[in-house]
Amino acid sequence: MMGLSSSADALADTGVHLVGYDRRAGVPPVTVQSWTAGERRGAVVPGAHAHDFLVLLFVEDGEDVLRVDGHDWTLGAGDAFVIAPGAVVGPPDGHSPARVWAVFFPADAVDPGAAAPLASWHGHPLLAAFGSTAFGGHRRGGAQRLRVPDEDRPQWLAQLHELDAELRGRRDGYADAVRAHLTLLLVRLGRLRPGPPDDPGVEPLLAAVLDVVENRFREPISLRDIAAAVGLTPGHVTTVVGRRTGRTVQQWLTERRMREARRLLADTDLTVADIAHRVGYRDGGYFVRRFRAEHGVPPAAWRRAGRAG
Repeated sequence: MMGLSSSADALADTGVHLVGYDRRAGVPPVTVQSWTAGERRGAVVPGAHAHDFLVLLFVEDGEDVLRVDGHDWTLGAGDAFVIAPGAVVGPPDGHSPARVWAVFFPADAVDPGAAAPLASWHGHPLLAAFGSTAFGGHRRGGAQRLRVPDEDRPQWLAQLHELDAELRGRRDGYADAVRAHLTLLLVRLGRLRPGPPDDPGVEPLLAAVLDVVENRFREPISLRDIAAAVGLTPGHVTTVVGRRTGRTVQQWLTERRMREARRLLADTDLTVADIAHRVGYRDGGYFVRRFRAEHGVPPAAWRRAGRAG
């Protein structure tokens, strides 16, 4: 799928492939797809997998069945369905008679200038539906279904069509328009939540680890340093973070550093070497190699493409 990249990484101890979002300089990190029964196999990732980004589905008509974190969800016309990062999505059966819209985006697509790390999406008000996965006392893993009232469905479809058109047309100002349409869609989603939001929270250990990453990513720290900061062994920290998020501690650290690097490339005239040091890399050459591995282009090319766009 456009904007998505199947990673060789796998969730710890499961062999389930982790699908990452394929970022491109100057392009807003939002992807829209739609499919019907006959198109589904080419529109979704085959096999059991997890995402490192958020997924919002809307069923225009028909019925579909999805398996997320071992639970089968039957979705019908008018259902909005959210899947949180790290949730394991079962392979499709290929027999869906539904017309489905899907929006894929990393958390920072909502607020690219925010200082908070990607891991803090649980607390973002626009993303509350993704962080609350327990209703009626029954936890259903990293997903939940919400019902769109009949009278609101035309507005949902219009919003999806407009978002898709902006992404396809790429007219002047389209990046701002994409973010605006995504925000409005998430506002509509938030209004569907029944009553006060549940707060499943993040496990204390995971929160502590991510706090260390946030507070010290500018330093040349290692997994051992992070584990020492939370008073546990590197192996224990690796196991807990991997099972809970589908990513290693080093991947979270790299993600945070790369996010800050992208911000500095876009908003400042600092040299690449200066940016490397500001995001925790002693060796500027290693930073360039890491950035290229994550984004497909070196930092200087990312800066030029972003400013040209």
